[in-house]
Amino acid sequence: MAEKVLKHKVCIIGSGNWGSAIAKIVGRNAARLPNFEDRVTMWVFEEMIEGKKLTEIINETHENVKYLPGHKLPPNVVAIPDVVDAVKEADLLIFVVPHQFVRTICSTLLGQIKPTAAALSLIKGFEIAEGGGIDLISHIITRCLKIPCAVLMGANIASEVADEKFCETTIGCRDVMLAPTMRDIIQTDYFRVVVVDDEDAVEICGALKNIVAVGAGFVDGLGFGDNTKAAVIRLGLMEMIKFVDVFYPGSKLSTFFESCGVADLITTCYGGRNRRVAEAFVKSGRSIKELEDELLNGQKLQGPITAEEVNHMLVNRNMENKFPLFTAVYRICKGDLKPSDFIDCIRSHPEHMIRVVRKSHCCIC
Repeated sequence: MAEKVLKHKVCIIGSGNWGSAIAKIVGRNAARLPNFEDRVTMWVFEEMIEGKKLTEIINETHENVKYLPGHKLPPNVVAIPDVVDAVKEADLLIFVVPHQFVRTICSTLLGQIKPTAAALSLIKGFEIAEGGGIDLISHIITRCLKIPCAVLMGANIASEVADEKFCETTIGCRDVMLAPTMRDIIQTDYFRVVVVDDEDAVEICGALKNIVAVGAGFVDGLGFGDNTKAAVIRLGLMEMIKFVDVFYPGSKLSTFFESCGVADLITTCYGGRNRRVAEAFVKSGRSIKELEDELLNGQKLQGPITAEEVNHMLVNRNMENKFPLFTAVYRICKGDLKPSDFIDCIRSHPEHMIRVVRKSHCCIC
């Protein structure tokens, strides 16, 4: 008698453009792989679209007409408006919601999920923790739900992933037993996955690059060129590495050369909503909140919020001057500085000093 294959049930928590793009991949993989249940549930925050419920539209037309129009979702992806119903009996919870809502969702799900479940967070952002630090989203999920939580970050603009244009991504997962399951449900021939065990650094890269992308948008709005933007990207990467080294020691430098690091940083600084809204902020003189409402179709901008959260941590450690790019982005978004002051802030960056670089052999494995 053939041994019965253990099938994993997958639930996607969130249905914005990124969540819907991932649902295309997850739905197809669940349908073709023998170790996953065919039916994939997707929690959808219920909205009315021209008098009809969004969940009904998705389930009838297999299209998220609000957040990912023009792309068909696999028919085995089922939209559910109640998050508790969506996660029922799920073995893998894929979180793709704005980070501001994670605690509320986890509170709702406490005691409602399988104790053997695992999570994968695609959420880019932080929360301010008690005592002046920051809380990683994966840590919040693990602490609140008492389940392991890996992370996925990379140079993955949702519209391009939905268009099935080739790209890479990074999964940070310490659990060698969970890692293959996480990889298999996500990987396709156009969406290639590299798994590393440096979970915290992978997640932090995904959040911090949004701050740098806002700075890149300022550069575009001010009319400076690619040379200036390249300087912002380089300085931003240096601050990202320093931030991880100071606040999360023990992470690997090689992680910054995965898709979650320099690749995601470059992509976001040339595309993506943080850069686009920041450019409009400079050119129009309107508030970021106004532009967010007008340009993002209900999506949330992560860069300014993350800059505020990081600044809270830097102030408590008296380290604002050690991270002048992060600090300048925060102060411009807050209104303490003009966008035109941004160039002066990076011009005097401590990285612009005479340095003696000793010759050394470097191997990034």
